[in-house]
Amino acid sequence: MPAREFNFDGLVGPSHNYAGLSFGNVASFNNVKSASNPKLAALQGLAKMRALAARGFGQAVMPPQVRPNFRLLRSVGFIGTEAEVLAKAAKEAPVILASAYSASPMWTANAATVSPSADSLDGRAHFTAANLNNKLHRAFEHTQSARSLRAIFADPKHFAVHDALPGTPAFGDEGAANHTRFAKDHGSAGVELFVYGRTEFDASAPAPKRFPARQTLEASQAVARLHGLSHERTVYVQQNPDVIDQGVFHNDVIAVGNGNVLFYHEQAFADEADAIERLRRALGEVGAEFNPIRVATSQVAVADTVASYLFNSQLLTKASGKMALVVPHECQENAAVARYLEGLLAQNGAIDELITFDLRQSMRNGGGPACLRLRVALTEAESQAMHQGVVMTEALYHTLVAWVEKHYRDSLSPDDLADPQLAIEVRTALEDLSRILNLPDLYDLS
Repeated sequence: MPAREFNFDGLVGPSHNYAGLSFGNVASFNNVKSASNPKLAALQGLAKMRALAARGFGQAVMPPQVRPNFRLLRSVGFIGTEAEVLAKAAKEAPVILASAYSASPMWTANAATVSPSADSLDGRAHFTAANLNNKLHRAFEHTQSARSLRAIFADPKHFAVHDALPGTPAFGDEGAANHTRFAKDHGSAGVELFVYGRTEFDASAPAPKRFPARQTLEASQAVARLHGLSHERTVYVQQNPDVIDQGVFHNDVIAVGNGNVLFYHEQAFADEADAIERLRRALGEVGAEFNPIRVATSQVAVADTVASYLFNSQLLTKASGKMALVVPHECQENAAVARYLEGLLAQNGAIDELITFDLRQSMRNGGGPACLRLRVALTEAESQAMHQGVVMTEALYHTLVAWVEKHYRDSLSPDDLADPQLAIEVRTALEDLSRILNLPDLYDLS
């Protein structure tokens, strides 16, 4: 059945800040406690959404989450009025306050894992909210992620939205950042690749030594079961522990796939040859000829991929059947990466175009184009059944730009997180946003 892929980009929230909370995310850690520009961050993201929608790609918006997270603050003993809670947290536990104000929901690739109806046993599109239990500042996100997904994909005839897996180390789940789907086209039966960093119930399995492995094999298997995926068309591959220790905290920092193409670094997987061969066999079963595009270490070092976020890019299929690679400006500023990309385009292979965006505000917080979006392949009936108020149009773009200009600050420092006025500003902005998107029950602002 014909289908179209929509990219749901996270709309950067009005309290966008650099708290450096994500140990293992080098870019995030390097910018800890510097001043941010929430207005510019949101406008950069909206510009990307508008440009891709204008090119004919399916584009939609994932709303930001409520900040600060007073439930988190109250659950760890900060009581009183909201102003009192903020003052106490700022004085006694500024890191916990920063966690409650985390900007990380903008990374929509971590919101959930998505399987299209062509792959599932019951013929519905399935979503499982990611528990993100490896980090305090992210462990509360799944409640609103599931709420947002259920608001947008509300029709049970077409969609199933699952709650997050149990919040224990055994089921550490980071969502679509460690999941890739391959197929002849978006509507055909496909192969789903789950990349995990460690195995909970096998102490002898290799694991990183410096930074945590956030995705477990057990979580990936559980999501596949919830989505009713075929065993024959589901592939589990371990991420290379050594590259996790080099700052590759998710697979989407070192590999990206689309259609029959896997664009990846030679050090991405623990056993490269085995991973590629299993994917080749699986795609052959669904009538697709696998096309792996391998980047050797001699061409681009892992450190350069992390610095530029070369692989944290989007691969988008154009009407011609060729693919465009959406990259941040940093890829053009890194000599090794720029040289590689020039050679890649000269090959006139599956990828024949670069689309470059200025996403510096998000890049400084540890994520690029791929982190910002959740991919959802939908049939025509499913795309009509989802909530239409989040689909990016020229009119919605201008409305959201005006909304950002009205509600967002152009500078936010760590000290501003203790300001009760900021919490009021965020709540007011989100109340306005829920009206713009025609999602009156999107937030619990009580």
